[in-house]
Parts: sequence; structure tokens; C-alpha cells
Amino acid sequence: MVKYRGRKEETVDLKVKSITISMTGTVKTKTDRGFGFISREGEAKDLFFHSKDLVGVTFDEIQVGAEVTFDVVEGDKGLSAKNVKLA
Repeated sequence: MVKYRGRKEETVDLKVKSITISMTGTVKTKTDRGFGFISREGEAKDLFFHSKDLVGVTFDEIQVGAEVTFDVVEGDKGLSAKNVKLA
């Protein structure tokens, strides 16, 4: 939190949302609503992905159990996978 002193004192909440880490994982589940989850080795929590985050493959082509590469980004609802590609 940053305090800014101008004519009156205001409190401005600054949030950083630019964490990007490239990783590999396995498609754990996918739904008929266009999203799914990717498991990462050594991580307890799976990552959400949406069909709009796929690159070079369609949602119908990607299968449960497929090895994928992806970027981990922090969004409004926590970490998720973006730029998901078949490994």
C-alpha cells in the first residue's frame, strides 16, 4: 500500500500482476465448458487454463494426460496457465 500526499491524503492500493514463469505439466482434467486443469510435478495445487489460452492446438485436440508447456501468470483469481502448448 502506498500513501500519497496531495491536497488531501489518499491511500492507493498498487497490485503487481506480472509474474510469468514457463513450466511443463500434464493436463489433469478438462470440461465440456472450455476449461481444465494442469498438474505440475512437485506442486500440490493444479493450475486452471481456459481454451482461449491454448496456442497451436484446439481445445478438442488436447487430451487428458497430454504433456504441455505453459506460462504461469497471476490473475485476479490467483495463478493460472497461459500460452498452453503441446510439449
